[in-house]
Amino acid sequence: MNFDEIIDRRGTDCAKWDRMEAIYGVSPDEGIPMWVADTDFKAPEVVLQKVADMVAHGVFGYVDYSKAYTDAIRWWMQTRHDWAVEADWIFTTTGLVNAVGMCLDAYTQPDDEILLFTPVYHAFAKVIRAGHRKVVECPMVNAEGQYELDFAAWDALVTDKARMVVFCSPHNPGGRVWTRAELQGVIDFCKRHDLLLVSDEIHHDLIYPGQKHIPMAMVDPDANDRVIMLTAPSKTFNVAGLHTGNVIIPDAGLRSRFADRMSALHLSPNSVGQAVATAAYSPEGAAWVDALMEYLDGNRKIFDAAIAEIPGLKSMPLQATFLAWVDFSGTGMSREEFTARVEKDAKIAANHGPTFGIGGESFLRFNLGTQRARIEDACARLKAAFADLQ
Repeated sequence: MNFDEIIDRRGTDCAKWDRMEAIYGVSPDEGIPMWVADTDFKAPEVVLQKVADMVAHGVFGYVDYSKAYTDAIRWWMQTRHDWAVEADWIFTTTGLVNAVGMCLDAYTQPDDEILLFTPVYHAFAKVIRAGHRKVVECPMVNAEGQYELDFAAWDALVTDKARMVVFCSPHNPGGRVWTRAELQGVIDFCKRHDLLLVSDEIHHDLIYPGQKHIPMAMVDPDANDRVIMLTAPSKTFNVAGLHTGNVIIPDAGLRSRFADRMSALHLSPNSVGQAVATAAYSPEGAAWVDALMEYLDGNRKIFDAAIAEIPGLKSMPLQATFLAWVDFSGTGMSREEFTARVEKDAKIAANHGPTFGIGGESFLRFNLGTQRARIEDACARLKAAFADLQ
């Protein structure tokens, strides 16, 4: 597990590297891509060996991985998250953005209102609007550099057209691991307004020391008649391009409705994605994740220390994920100016905060899932780009 190994992804049709110049004006020959939320690490050896075995076999016909796949998911959830999952609760989608779209299709109608606690992962709003539903933004409170949920304010935003909350746990982009009390608050909010709760927990394995992720379905089992869980191996093992996500639904009535839509659209899993997930959700995969988190912990400490040395910049404390959320409001600069310094002077591509909704205006999101040498290089570039403030 050599996370320091530099892997050249340029010229491989890699979205993060090969589309960077067209979108941000940052050349892949001299820039650092810190936008798309995949990492620059090789997948675990147990995953690479599984794919190699499939290639050596040479036949990519129809297969049935269902029992091995669901057994692996159940083992992982029980072992890593203390969550007992039944095999018939599990559906497979083409990644978790597709899973959100499927939930919208199965449980809501055009013109229904879908609530997002913003700022939050930008793809949620895109898929909601593309499905002709209305996004209702519920702004979180930035309390001294940490997001808090503001249910009292949000109660007033709910109308009789509201049908669903799409929640992000752990939070992207703020890196929060929500407490049990906060998660119960989300459930109580949904109960008060009779809303379905889609909990996207794609980052649930990427938890830093001292934190504990609690699956939403474990918080209040009596409320699971309104809870749909989304998980995936994609961020955990850097296999996002295989587009394999899990929709886990404890309630029989909700499962039936979801199964009907899956059948109507004749959706079935990707065999390579299922095989990779089965291999990854294993003791070997668990050991790799433990090593990954130790490495990412080092990256976040180096990055946060550098940001703290630049007057006017503040990085939210990361409790989970490899995505740093940096506030530039203290510089007094316009969004255009601080963004230009990052992209044109530092030659770093980072996600623009406003795409995450209300509250993201003064932020950029930086992907720390790369080799230590690149993190150190990015820190030096940012210090140079804002040297006049120091």
